Amino acid sequence: MAFTQTLSEPRRIGLMIPSSNTVIEPDFYHNVPDGWTVHTARMYMEDTTVEGESRMLDEFAMPAARDVATARPHVIVFGCTSAGALRGNTYDTDLIARITELTGIPALSVIKAVQNELKNLNALRIVVITPYVDELNERIRTSLTDDGLTILRIAGLGISENFQIGRVPGKEIVDFARRSVIGLQPDALFVSCTNFPAVSVLQELRNLFPFPVISSNQAILNAAITAARAED
Repeated sequence: MAFTQTLSEPRRIGLMIPSSNTVIEPDFYHNVPDGWTVHTARMYMEDTTVEGESRMLDEFAMPAARDVATARPHVIVFGCTSAGALRGNTYDTDLIARITELTGIPALSVIKAVQNELKNLNALRIVVITPYVDELNERIRTSLTDDGLTILRIAGLGISENFQIGRVPGKEIVDFARRSVIGLQPDALFVSCTNFPAVSVLQELRNLFPFPVISSNQAILNAAITAARAED
């Protein structure tokens, strides 16, 4: 798996995640460099909907940032792809700035990490698969197109209960990806959502397609490792 890992002094990564997310923590635990630790604050959210994510942003995001900062991580990750895209790229940038200002710790967003990774791949024409309902898919589409990308197709499984997103079998993700790219020739496939168990099948997806495949958790973990290494 193409995670960025080389030897360095151990670091602490802080995670702010929806309370019902069961996937991003194991993905981080299993793929951070040896000796690094991961520390989590949860933001209450059960429904992966515009309403559920709006409440999470307005009521629980900043308290979670304050809480996780007490573990003195080297970097803080706002660990929800669709919430980062929910109100547009300017809001996402402002949210990350507010977290950094409140905590004094560099913060990162998933949607921005994904956008940066796609740029590094010179990928402009993208297929996106998600577990989301259509309303959230449109927010993801807008965020990516506003960053200059062309979305050839965005397809979602229509799951609104976040806990159930974390239970989607890897085989179903692979089959869904295969169906979603039929007839298209994208520069890359993006598998969205930090609670979607895509890392477990990421190498299988990369072996299946002749173009790069990235996932939310893989992209943000790479970004977090790079940012944490840059901190004294």
